[in-house]
Amino acid sequence: MKRILTAALLASVLGLWGQSAFAQTDTVETSTTDKKAKGSKTFSMRVGIAGKEISWRDTTKRIEASKGKFIGGITFTRIDLGFSRLIDNGSFTLSPENDFLDYKGGKTSTFSFDIVQFGYRFNQNFKIYVAGGFDWTHIRLRKDITIQENTPELTYVTDDVHFSKNRFSSSYVHIPLNFELRTSENSNGKRFYFIAGPEVSFLLNGKVKQISEERGKQKFRDDYNFQVFRYGGSVRFGYNGIGLFTKVYFNDMFASNPQKGLTNMSFGLTFGLN
Repeated sequence: MKRILTAALLASVLGLWGQSAFAQTDTVETSTTDKKAKGSKTFSMRVGIAGKEISWRDTTKRIEASKGKFIGGITFTRIDLGFSRLIDNGSFTLSPENDFLDYKGGKTSTFSFDIVQFGYRFNQNFKIYVAGGFDWTHIRLRKDITIQENTPELTYVTDDVHFSKNRFSSSYVHIPLNFELRTSENSNGKRFYFIAGPEVSFLLNGKVKQISEERGKQKFRDDYNFQVFRYGGSVRFGYNGIGLFTKVYFNDMFASNPQKGLTNMSFGLTFGLN
């Protein structure tokens, strides 16, 4: 968890810097007057570092960025850090078949971010875009068990040692389609954001990490019957690049018949909204 928090802190700084570095602003401010321009308008440019903007304004000319335009490229935004919860056929209480997955809620976490996006901005307040990034879910198991590798169903064995850490994880490549609404900037140059849309994910791998006095640190990798293809949706609401998020996945978490109906969701803080 410490590594996740450290990564999130760095990611939030880089994500907010990325709002300026990758042409996320829509206006430019300079102090140059165009004598041939008609009317009293201002052409503007903003330069931002780590989310802070330095601006120069000339009131003789203004060009509104109201026309639509295509957007896209490498980014580092929508960094989500929060908690995950398992939902067993609509209940947060695990059924007897899934009780071996009993977990520590405060240490069951999620971490994700986007590294690329392509879309279209219709105006200053609305855009649609497809993004791509990575998503991790870390389940901190309560029981001293080991999830088995290379089995047709999700199975486990009970160990005779105590694990100080018994983490069961999955990692995915995710591809969200986002619809973003944002307000106009206030007097401080800040605004509210609302982002929502569907998402699909493709499994990279599963992982078990255990720490005990008897065995030391151990790591095992397998698909562990996690769904190869996952689909769901997300909602984000924030102000000035920081906000809250919720993600819900609609299909089963595992492609294993005893776990049919077991899904997961996540919620927490999101950084780097743009």
